[in-house]
Amino acid sequence: MKFIGIDLGWQSGKSGLCCLQYSDKKLKILDLNCKLKTEDLLNWIDNLTPLSTPALIAVDAPTIIPNQTGTRLPDKLTHKYFGRYHAGCYPANLNRPFAQKTLNFGISLELKGFIHAPTIEPQQPGRFQIEVFPHPAIVNLFQLEKILKYKKGRLAERKSELGKLHQYIINILPTLEPALLISDNFLDMEKINSTIALKTTEDKLDSLICAYIGAYWWYWGQTKNLVLGNHTTGYIVVPNRLD
Repeated sequence: MKFIGIDLGWQSGKSGLCCLQYSDKKLKILDLNCKLKTEDLLNWIDNLTPLSTPALIAVDAPTIIPNQTGTRLPDKLTHKYFGRYHAGCYPANLNRPFAQKTLNFGISLELKGFIHAPTIEPQQPGRFQIEVFPHPAIVNLFQLEKILKYKKGRLAERKSELGKLHQYIINILPTLEPALLISDNFLDMEKINSTIALKTTEDKLDSLICAYIGAYWWYWGQTKNLVLGNHTTGYIVVPNRLD
């Protein structure tokens, strides 16, 4: 089973991409990448998951948007449950400039056989897609009191916060189930010396988190995950806070 994490560029930016392979009860990284064009991103998916290949794709973007205006139910629920961690998400509606791109991306995945999976039978092979949101997942998986603020601010501050995420991934994801096999130097954080380099690394780490959320959802289902919303309203899958 493969798990694809996509930190989708909602408008004109690059998309962070991660592919994890589950075998021998462990996860390992097959690829960690960035692509600008949607066509290149879809080709990357095709190369890693040819038709009939079991895989789950976890996308950080609103791929189901039923509302013309206002805010989707899952977006409201992120603020209800995770607002105190500063982990509420931006509202999505059909009037937003990114809406057509993110909707079309979800449809493209469906045409490749990846069905939406707001419910799932754990550890069964298939081709699935889900919507995810890294911030609340990071808060819960790493038991934080607030999000890591690597999205905005000065370069040094963002690099410091992103370095914390890098270290949490190395220290904690290998201890969870399913465990991620990962080396301390899978990304060289010392080479980040510009906002462009930082953004590329940020996209890659976010995509890795997305892929891990997908693996965690497939492995545990609703036993250890929270589903905000449903197929009709749109939904976001978030790992439960660890005991």
